[in-house]
Amino acid sequence: MRIITILLCLVASLAYGQQQSGEDRSVEQVGEDRSVEQPCEGRTIERSTMLGIGSTEILDTYLSQEKYRGTEVRFVSHTISKRPQSRWSRLILHQGFIAWADTRSGNGGEMEGIYNFQYGYLYNWHLCQKRLHIAAGAAADATLGVLYNTHGGNNPAQAKLQFAITPTASADYIFTIGSLPLKASYEVGIPLMGFMFSPNYGQSYYEIFNRGNYDHNVVFTHPVNAPSLRQMLAIDATFGRTTLRIGYLGDIRQSKVNNIKAHTYTHAFVLGFTRKFSVHNL
Repeated sequence: MRIITILLCLVASLAYGQQQSGEDRSVEQVGEDRSVEQPCEGRTIERSTMLGIGSTEILDTYLSQEKYRGTEVRFVSHTISKRPQSRWSRLILHQGFIAWADTRSGNGGEMEGIYNFQYGYLYNWHLCQKRLHIAAGAAADATLGVLYNTHGGNNPAQAKLQFAITPTASADYIFTIGSLPLKASYEVGIPLMGFMFSPNYGQSYYEIFNRGNYDHNVVFTHPVNAPSLRQMLAIDATFGRTTLRIGYLGDIRQSKVNNIKAHTYTHAFVLGFTRKFSVHNL
């Protein structure tokens, strides 16, 4: 309960900061229960700011044959913007997370820090008198980070650098319980193709960058050698002008390239706020 309280306070501070930074623009708050008629040059924006905490399992055979299990803390900024007369919407997603993990024996741990950015476009359908909203499209998906093994050794760290085209789909449904407006939403992304950086098993970073011994260290990725899936299921509850979001985030990242097997499995509880507003070009 104390963790949830801390998360809520942190997210409230972030949401307040975003609201203050937006006061210099021409912004109109939008309610869930009415449509917005804006000039063609304006945009309707829905931004969710969340913090998550959950369990993670990490394996990278470049560093160790052991599986490490621990805790991950994640920040998520999810923004959908759309022009009133268009069926296309723009997705911008920022994620930053830190994980601490250990083996069962406790003889050495791993720390992982990752930043992920996605930018894409989705085509939208409105059904059931606009209560059901479905969108599908694709996003450019870039990941940068590092995995560090505290046990030491000749190769104590592994760089994480990956880019992919990720087909993305989402669905949300607006309903009420009593007088409480609610929205259930689900979003999923499956990387289709791209590339990633990876040393070969036993190849040191000194060989690659100091001696220039390149050995197929940039690898083409696809669902066979890097099957991955990212999904989020959430409920938005609106209390007056405040919309609270609570949900589940699952992030399955896997790869088997250059004789190195790696995966990170994360299941996290997320808590945050959603803000919907319109922006007019001045």
